Amino acid sequence: MELNYSELGLKVGLEIHQQLNTKRKLFCNCPTLIRDDDPDGEIQRTLRTSQSEMGEIDKAALIESKKGKKNIYQYYNDSTCLVELDEEPPHTPSEEAIKTALEVSYLMNMEAVNEIQTMRKIVIDGSNTSGFQRTAYISQDGFIETEHGKVGITSLCLEEDACRKIEGNDNYTIYRLDRLGIPLLEITTEPDITSPKMGKESAKRIGSILRATGMAKRGLGTIRQDVNVSIKNGARIEAKGVQNLDLIEKVIENEVIRQINLIEIAKTLQERDAKAVHNIIDITELLKDTNSKVLKSALKKKNGKIKSIVLKGFGGLVGKEIQEGRRLGTELSDRAKIIAGVGGLFHTDELPKYGITEEEVKSLKEHINSIISITEKDAIVLVADENNKVDNALNAILTRAEEAILGVPEETRKALENGNTSYLRPLAGSARMYPETDIPAIYLEEEYIRSIKNNLPEMPEAKLKRFIKEYELNEDLANIMVSSYKVNMFEELCKNHSTIKPTLIATTLEATLREIKREGHNTDILTKQHFDMVFSGLAEEKTSKEAIVDILKGFIEYPNEDLDKILEIKGLKSLSKEEVEEIIENIINQNIEIVNSKGMGAMGMLMGRCMAELRGKADGKIINTVLKDKLMEIANK
Repeated sequence: MELNYSELGLKVGLEIHQQLNTKRKLFCNCPTLIRDDDPDGEIQRTLRTSQSEMGEIDKAALIESKKGKKNIYQYYNDSTCLVELDEEPPHTPSEEAIKTALEVSYLMNMEAVNEIQTMRKIVIDGSNTSGFQRTAYISQDGFIETEHGKVGITSLCLEEDACRKIEGNDNYTIYRLDRLGIPLLEITTEPDITSPKMGKESAKRIGSILRATGMAKRGLGTIRQDVNVSIKNGARIEAKGVQNLDLIEKVIENEVIRQINLIEIAKTLQERDAKAVHNIIDITELLKDTNSKVLKSALKKKNGKIKSIVLKGFGGLVGKEIQEGRRLGTELSDRAKIIAGVGGLFHTDELPKYGITEEEVKSLKEHINSIISITEKDAIVLVADENNKVDNALNAILTRAEEAILGVPEETRKALENGNTSYLRPLAGSARMYPETDIPAIYLEEEYIRSIKNNLPEMPEAKLKRFIKEYELNEDLANIMVSSYKVNMFEELCKNHSTIKPTLIATTLEATLREIKREGHNTDILTKQHFDMVFSGLAEEKTSKEAIVDILKGFIEYPNEDLDKILEIKGLKSLSKEEVEEIIENIINQNIEIVNSKGMGAMGMLMGRCMAELRGKADGKIINTVLKDKLMEIANK
């Protein structure tokens, strides 16, 4: 589909959430550490709704509370505390996190507040033990420049990240507390983005500013993008959890297509004077002998029922595609799944199918027609499950069908891997924020602000030019290094090991580590101290650059050992020049017939055998020089 985004009136805004790699969590002294080992214990809670100070209840929270789900929170004795369990008041916010938030603010031309106030924001999915998320408003009214134009930055907040979801079903969710409380920057843009490409570039620009601080955590899940999309005559949709930068364009494009098709469907429904009939009809007896596996399985459940509703004027439209692989029926099904926990639905646009025969469909229509007059322009929807679930599902479908008649409903949706989205919940209301009474306001002194403004992190474009000039990196390697999460480590290592070429340091931190990681080694174990030992060993000629890969693998296997021990374990101790000469002479003697026959032409073959024997024990240049000299001596005899 060819899309003219200007004519469509496309408006896109971004919400970017970036974890910070601070020494402590935002409101306690626990480390910002994600763990994979078994937790030490767990507690169980059920969250309930409460009114705002204005007496309002958030509708999304109300719907969630009706599910009655249990939330199980897993904790660690040594890296989570009573703050995460909501059994102790929060501590003073992390100064390191506040400083980083202000740096990012000024790099995006924002105005910081004079006094930081912390608020509580209602959390409806149980991902916080307290039922709210603590959020501090830091700055507002900024902008970034992109190739496609300026994008306004509405606000920047510093907040605590949520718990980490481990598993769950319709009845419970298991969360882990290790992620709860990690400092998180929330950056919200104005809806100034007018194309998918501009959306991606804006997110990329903000990401480069975050990395410039050196405080952005790395890895999957450490940065999350929510994309707000609307078009003319459509509605604002919030697509949650776009983790892949390249997916932003696809999410925007697919959402535009979805809204265009929903608007067209609404026009047709209005022309047909469509109506969702609020009459749930029990058809269990009618289909009790069906061979449909889905229906038979539902009837085996306690109080299992098959029920149906009529959607007047929806015939042929429930099965209409609105995105690749998704139809209006999928939208109805999403509501039923999320709100009632059923497996899905059947509708007459797609029947007979799924084991439901043509004869059963004919009987169904005759039965429904005896109760509610129907035509070919009408659709019948079936749901099978436990009785209460079926009723809740069909009521949710009726609500969504009524919204379809009006057009595009405002929703919060989940971003899928293919760039489509699925229903999560209603778009959250405004009655979600109220003051945090446990944290005093933080006044920002003018001198403190001035010191931050005068020492802002270097932006990537300036750093790129400096890396090429100062460290003599080629442009490709400089670009990789500037965008790397190890950029600060790179500069520290270059400063501490001035005799080592920066190109070798950069290549080790990027290409070498990628190679080791591809082999299945956990490179996250390696710290700056390990790299310091590697490059100190090179400078002191304890080892050679050819041994770097094996040394790093040694540190991964034995992270608490020093370099000398790793060299001993791996058999990588550097040989003296005399020892190298002796080994090379032996290799030449073992292949003397080839040497006498080919002369210097044997150089390539012998170099391979010398490297196989000496790799990691001597510098490749030294091996090459010694071998060449020895061959020339033989040739000149």
